[in-house]
Amino acid sequence: MQNDSTLRARRIHEAFDDWLARDPDRVFLHLPEDVMTFRDLAVRVDALEQELRADGTRAGDRILTVAENCPEHVALVLACSRVGAWSCGVNARMAPGEVAGFADKADARRMYFTTGVSPAAARHAARHGAGDSVLPGLVRSPARQPGAAPDTGGADIAAIIFTSGTTGAPKGVMVTHDGLQHFGRVSALARGLGPDDRSYAYLPMTHIFGLGTVLMASLFAGSGLVMRSQFDPADVFDALAHHKVSQLQGPPTFFSRLLAHAEDHGIGRPEAPRLRYLYTGAGPLDLGLKRQVESRFGLPLHHGYGLSEYAGSVHVTALGEHRGDTSAGTRFEGAESRIAGPDGEDLPAGARGEIWIRGRGLMAGYFRDAEATAKVMRPGGWYASGDLGYLDAGDALFVVGRIKEMIIRSGFNVYPGEVELALRGFSGIRAAVVAGRPAGDGNEEVLAFVTLPPGQVLDRPALAAWLREQLAPYKRPSQIHVVTEFPMTLSGKVLKRDLLAALPPATTSVIS
Repeated sequence: MQNDSTLRARRIHEAFDDWLARDPDRVFLHLPEDVMTFRDLAVRVDALEQELRADGTRAGDRILTVAENCPEHVALVLACSRVGAWSCGVNARMAPGEVAGFADKADARRMYFTTGVSPAAARHAARHGAGDSVLPGLVRSPARQPGAAPDTGGADIAAIIFTSGTTGAPKGVMVTHDGLQHFGRVSALARGLGPDDRSYAYLPMTHIFGLGTVLMASLFAGSGLVMRSQFDPADVFDALAHHKVSQLQGPPTFFSRLLAHAEDHGIGRPEAPRLRYLYTGAGPLDLGLKRQVESRFGLPLHHGYGLSEYAGSVHVTALGEHRGDTSAGTRFEGAESRIAGPDGEDLPAGARGEIWIRGRGLMAGYFRDAEATAKVMRPGGWYASGDLGYLDAGDALFVVGRIKEMIIRSGFNVYPGEVELALRGFSGIRAAVVAGRPAGDGNEEVLAFVTLPPGQVLDRPALAAWLREQLAPYKRPSQIHVVTEFPMTLSGKVLKRDLLAALPPATTSVIS
């Protein structure tokens, strides 16, 4: 394996090229109806590289890919790296206006669409007048106004990752080759990932979780990917049983949906003869969910903390570590973090404040948005995440939630995660989301949304009694709404603003 100094000058396609030279006939992608070796994938990468060069694609040009997971998307990411273009992934299930907006935001030279696996991508392709590409299952738009490559201060940009927009308008995060290469290495080492492993790869590679934690770590280790274009819980259990999946990763909602499927279909301990590693990230972890997952699978559920603005995770729990809490673990090699107070001062262990990070994975900034970049950067190269958390005496990180989501009620701070934990502790509540909304008296009211197992009715008097035992009066929700499902981003984050928007403006107390 290469050392850090070698990786610093490398582009992300070189990890793939290493395995192509070393073991070209090793199977890399396990697809629903086929497998694909490094040699097979290289044929596609070579063809797309030639097509990009023939089109006059320049270093620094943006190539927007409207995609769901498939070999063609992986090949295009690697071909862009060879040419020096920036891969800009957009999930095909985005709305037409969102896709067009991302193309404009990235000032994309050309758009590609993974029509072979995605009817949604095919619809977008038709809207943009796309025609054939050199690969079946992939089409491309006519060339757009290319625009000038931006001055990035010498940073070697690999990709633009668009933020989820849960806290405002999406921004284009400039992710570096060095950051992705470095994270691929440390992630693989932290997970003990090797050539004999197979990861279940449903996480969209248009998102940093799928691109960094899944693709880059697997390319570094030479491990296989059981690749799927969409999430299907039945297929997950089938892959565990019959396709030698050894590593399973996803946001907390991924695991909650797996548990719900197992419960609804009478699945006890899943058949998973090769499974040895479970990981969740991209959101705060609920202790009840963690315990249920560990009980169901018989393995520790590892947890980490990362975000789009950092190429991978910043903290992660150690391999094989059985923690009895919801910590996101200690820092990855090359990453730094601190808990900052209102004036940027360091807070002591146990004190809650804003999580600040820096390190090799940190973004080069938001694309052509100096104002947004300046708002989050602090002296010394620190990035202010907007996330609320604390470090314990052992420097393990605990994520509490988003600072903007903290609710002020009667002069007290209410943390949604604490209320959600109390709700999920009540028998019959499958999942809970809490949000604040301005009330007429100048306070904020605490609103809760819960899901239940099929056919179950919420026992509101019993729940009220339970909450009186669990929460101070100012923390208890003034309304609790039962919903069938939560609106989510394509990376598995709940869109609280959509839940609030569906409510009438007038409020009446549903539970006290």
